[in-house]
Amino acid sequence: MTIRVLVADDQDIVRAGLCMILDAQPGITVVGEAADGRRAIAMARSLRPDVCLLDIRMPDVDGIEATRQLAGADIADPLAVVVITTFDLDEYVYGALKAGARGFLLKDAGAELLTQAVHAAARGDALIAPNITARLLSSFANSRSRSVPPEPVEPLTPREEQVLLAAARGRTNSEIGDELSISLSTVKTHIAALMRKLNARNRVEIVMWAYETRRIDT
Repeated sequence: MTIRVLVADDQDIVRAGLCMILDAQPGITVVGEAADGRRAIAMARSLRPDVCLLDIRMPDVDGIEATRQLAGADIADPLAVVVITTFDLDEYVYGALKAGARGFLLKDAGAELLTQAVHAAARGDALIAPNITARLLSSFANSRSRSVPPEPVEPLTPREEQVLLAAARGRTNSEIGDELSISLSTVKTHIAALMRKLNARNRVEIVMWAYETRRIDT
């Protein structure tokens, strides 16, 4: 199945480059381009792409607000959003992920990581650039001004705690399975249970919860 992607970036050269990279990948096609956030929102709602690739800094409506309007907690039919930016700033990452983004990449990530992020978002997983994941999430999670979220009503099992920690450290499902000596289908079952118990919409929110509850040391 071909993954349909909408690309939004206010810089023409950057947008053209992203489109060229994605269109060159087998199984991916760019179905729309936008130069600002408002246009991106309108096109996304009209085209219903499988993945929206949004720049953070765009005129009119920025990428975080566009993400919130397309994938926020109050959106009944959220779209998959991957945020991409030049700026390695803490507040951008946390803001984008809290708004509902399934991925966060820097523009120098390269074609391979960009493609991986699009595929991950399309299948309901998440990908955050490895060089920013732990540092940025942990810095926000351990801010003294940020309250610790409550434990779920239905407690996590010991195995679910293990899967949670492995996911928070950036392990893929296959790596979690190898690490814990369980099958891939069992890993997926635990991830699904974590999402249900934590009321998380995707893998990113599971990881954020692990950091916010201080399960990951910094």
